[in-house]
Amino acid sequence: MSATLPRSTATVLRQFYALTKPRVVQLIVFCAFIGMVLAVPGVPTLAQVKLAALASLGVWLVAAAAAAFNCIVEKTIDAKMKRTAWRPTAKGELSDWQTLIFSAVLCGLGSWLLYVWVNALTMWLTFATFVGYAIVYTIFLKPSTPQNIVIGGASGAMPPVLGWSAMTGDVGPEALILFLIIFLWTPPHFWALALYRVEDYRKSGLPMLPVTHGSEYTRLQILLYTGVLAAACMLPFIYGMSSWLYLAVAIGLSAGFCLYGFWLWRDYSDALARKTFRFSLIHLSVLFAALLVDHYLF
Repeated sequence: MSATLPRSTATVLRQFYALTKPRVVQLIVFCAFIGMVLAVPGVPTLAQVKLAALASLGVWLVAAAAAAFNCIVEKTIDAKMKRTAWRPTAKGELSDWQTLIFSAVLCGLGSWLLYVWVNALTMWLTFATFVGYAIVYTIFLKPSTPQNIVIGGASGAMPPVLGWSAMTGDVGPEALILFLIIFLWTPPHFWALALYRVEDYRKSGLPMLPVTHGSEYTRLQILLYTGVLAAACMLPFIYGMSSWLYLAVAIGLSAGFCLYGFWLWRDYSDALARKTFRFSLIHLSVLFAALLVDHYLF
């Protein structure tokens, strides 16, 4: 007998996995993991490593549940956009009930794991993040205001707070600094994407900033946000969370993001907007990786 799954079963599993938006969830768990690491002075004990692993799994499950729920709500919108038309819900390959049950199981399992094996605070904060993204942002904010990314960014900025609370049982100022960095990073990241996908968003009916206020205004906002974000990226060093290694990396990344924002503002092209969007991903990933390395070296 073959040890491989039947093609139809494997296809369905891939479809369910696609609902979890793996790349997005991986970044969420990575940011939560950074919060966990920074919350523990020095080298973690075996018990702390086990706690961090369980917390990461719990956060992954609930974040994946939120992504799946988002796919139900936005299936009609997704079907109109090239970037998302491939999703199983948009193509009708998975029904609303299948997706809803899948989301509920993931959310329930993740919440149970966090409550029983981590702590109640982390469970409630993670569940609140689920509600904030899947319901408040997806159902109410995204279709109603061009500031959806700004307001809804609070949910996306929560992972380091979840990681910190998982290891300490509380929310310290260090976690809030990390929250602020992601909160300020989110608008220029998504607006760069929206600039070169503006026709998709116009067809979908979503009031993204380039649709409602135009390209020039959006580009100015990106430039302003990259400047404020650069200041926020200095806070870990100023507060004493990191050393000169992190500061050097943060200055370089911030300068790069500000330059992309300036170039985008002065001389727009879709290609430059794509590069800005891609750099924003590098910016956040490398910035948090620098915090991780700095934590263990100094």
